[in-house]
Formats: sequence, C-alpha cells, structure tokens
Amino acid sequence: MFAADTYLQRRRELMRRLGTGVILLPGHRESPMNYADNAYDFRQDASFLYYAGLAQPDLALWIDVDAGEATLFADDASLDHQVWTGPLPTAADRAAQAAIEHHAPVSSLAGRLAAATAAGRRVHRLPAYRGETALWLQSLSGTLPEPSRELIEAVIAQRAVKSPEEVAEMEDALAVTRDMHLLAMRLTRPGTVEQEVVGAMEGLALARGRRMAYAPIFSSRGEVLHNHDHSVRLGGGEIVVNDSGAQSPLGYASDITRTLPVGGRFEGLRADAYELVLQAQQQCIEAIRPGVPYRDVHLLAARVMAQGMKDLGFLRGDVDAAVAEGAHALFFPHGVGHMIGLDVHDMESLGEDHVGYGEGFERDPRFGFRSLRLARPLQPGWVVTVEPGLYINPLLTARWRGEQRHAAFIDYDRFERHAALGGIRIEDDVLVTPGGARVLGPAIPKARAEVEAACLA
Repeated sequence: MFAADTYLQRRRELMRRLGTGVILLPGHRESPMNYADNAYDFRQDASFLYYAGLAQPDLALWIDVDAGEATLFADDASLDHQVWTGPLPTAADRAAQAAIEHHAPVSSLAGRLAAATAAGRRVHRLPAYRGETALWLQSLSGTLPEPSRELIEAVIAQRAVKSPEEVAEMEDALAVTRDMHLLAMRLTRPGTVEQEVVGAMEGLALARGRRMAYAPIFSSRGEVLHNHDHSVRLGGGEIVVNDSGAQSPLGYASDITRTLPVGGRFEGLRADAYELVLQAQQQCIEAIRPGVPYRDVHLLAARVMAQGMKDLGFLRGDVDAAVAEGAHALFFPHGVGHMIGLDVHDMESLGEDHVGYGEGFERDPRFGFRSLRLARPLQPGWVVTVEPGLYINPLLTARWRGEQRHAAFIDYDRFERHAALGGIRIEDDVLVTPGGARVLGPAIPKARAEVEAACLA
C-alpha cells in the first residue's frame, strides 16, 4: 500500500467534490472458478483500491460526506478460517492501514444503508460491472439505487491525474514488461509455438511477483485485433504482434505492443509498413501536450498512415478527404489509444463515454471512429497509450469491396494481393507533462534495426 495518508487525502478530495450525501464503494468478492473454495486470482475493484488500498475480498467502504469520515465494513477472520490461510489482519488493522476512521461488521451495512435512505440522504454509488456485486448491493437494499453521475465524474477527474507515486508504480510494471518483451523477441523463432512464448512471458512476470495486466495477445494473425489463440507454430518470414503487459505490486498496469519478425528480418512490404506505423507513433507522441484533444492525435495517426498507404499504392486521391470519409479504417480500424492506470483501460467500467468524451466531444458512430476510446483534451498527469496499427484483414477487405465502400479511394486489388501482410502495431505508455509528453519506463526496442537485432540475439 501507499502511505495511509495518501488514501485519507484521496477520500477528502472526493468528499470535497461531492459536497453532500454518502458514498458506497463495494470491494470485490471471490469469483469461484468451479466451486467456492477454488477461486480465480483475486483482483480488487480499482476504485475501492484507489480510495482504500486494501486488496482483500469481502470489504466495503462507506464515506459519510457530511460528517467528513469513513467506515470500513469488514469481518474478522475466524480461527477455523485462519487454519487454512495463516494469520490475517483484523478489521481494525485494515482500517488503520488506510487511515479509515471507523470499522464495522459487514452484516451491519444493510442497516446503515436503510437508515441513510430513510433519512432522505443521497446514496452515491458507481456502476456495478460484476454481476455478483450488483446482486450483493440488491440484497442490501432491496432497491438498487441508480449509479451517481456526480460520483462517476468526480472519481474520473481524480483518478485520471496520476501522482508521482502512481507513475512510479507504472514504471515498476514497465520494467518487468520490458524484460517480458525482450524475452519474447529472443524466443520468436521458426518452429516455436506461440503459446510457448506467451507462457515464458507470464512465467517471467510471476517469477518477479507480478501478474499480467490483461490476457496477452501474441499472434502471427495480428490482423485479428484481440486474437487470444496461441496455437500456431511459427514458420519463418511472418510477423507477430505482441501486445502484453505486467502490473505493479499495487495493481497499476502497463500496456506495450511490439511487432516482431519471425526469423529476425522485416522484408519487403512488411518493412515498409513497419516504418510507416513507427513514423505515425512517433509523430503522435510528439503531438501530445495539455489541451490537445486526443481525437486530433488519432486523426494525425490516420493521416500519416493514409499518406503512407497512398505512397505504397493502396490508396488514391486526396488523403485528407479519404480520412474525413473514413476510408483509412480499412487498415486502421481502432482508436490510437486510451487512458491507463489501475485498469489497463482506465476507469472504463465507469462508462467509456464518461471517461473519454464530454466537454463538447461526442462519439462518432462510424466504423473505425467509434472505436476511439479517448477524444477529449489531454491534461497534465494523464497517462495514455499511443498505439497506431496497420492491418490487412481479408474478411474486412472482402466485405468493403462487396459494398464498394470508399471505392474512389481504395485500390482493392492491391489489398487482396497483399492479404498475407497481417498486422503491425507499436504501443507505448505516455505521461502527459505540463510541457508535452514523456514515454514511461525503460526503452523497449522499437526502431526496426533494434527489433531485428533483439530477435536475432
């Protein structure tokens, strides 16, 4: 945990933003894998973790805004339970760890909630994105109050700005992630099964006392954006998208993508396409500064890659018009990045539009544009991913060709001739600073010659 005062100050700032009422922040419960005593690895709710720092199940935080104090609802473990687990902190110990003024048994929370409701007090809660959390809240009150827009906006505003201590946690995760990616580069050889590389990366993270921040994507079918099938045996000459990251001891995520040549060399069109994606990423990082709408950064990536694809013979006509019409989404169908922090897609459980839009920004429903998770102006202290990608997906090409979509801009014959290109994505985690941007963590090879050298090491 951070120092206890960190959590106290976070709660005080949240109370200042809300002004009145009570706040209920439930922690997570264990999720059984196939029976109650065989649960998945426990991961605490990120907002509970942010305001209480306690990474154990079956806890809830009650913040009385009007009284300016908080209560931790937690039960002391029985001796019978501790026979299996070893000694566990008491409820009082846990409350003290986070400077929480009071503690009470979980069974008393329903009465506290009923009393607040009977007194006409506003009960603020966040959306329940886990079914068991929604059911538990329902069992407490009988009538589940609607999520509080005020609380959602206050939590997003607070969690979005990362403190130096939080940035240090993310760089801790990135140090392990760098070693994972270097290991993957050494192992990506002809004859290797993709799962062997995935297992080695996860084993490295576990050996360092870390977990993966999300299910890794390691695939020679990189045009399938979230491909979690790792069964392919690599042959040689293809390219592999490696999108994987570890998390820090306090749960902060990293999210890094590199594209690797099987056999150690990018050849022909794949070399040209790799340089194009790298150029787009570098220009996007250089464009990041406070006040710049992230939608503008996304459109910059689209224009750079559309110009490059025109130079390579895949597009024709006016590049700006092609991007405005959405023709670039054939090869760049996703957003250029998202917030990252305690969640790999930070706070998106609170509502992606709340996190990434507002302030005069509305989501564009068109294909490609609608996948942009963050559009609004950047602020100092935000950490975002920058991850342009270029893909040729034969299914998408066939569909668009059949519809003659954007036929004035797209040379479908050339896309079909190069259907085996696959996918290329390059991603880093970037801190928005008062004067611009800083790529977090130790450098991970991404210049083409550096990646080739690491794959041949």
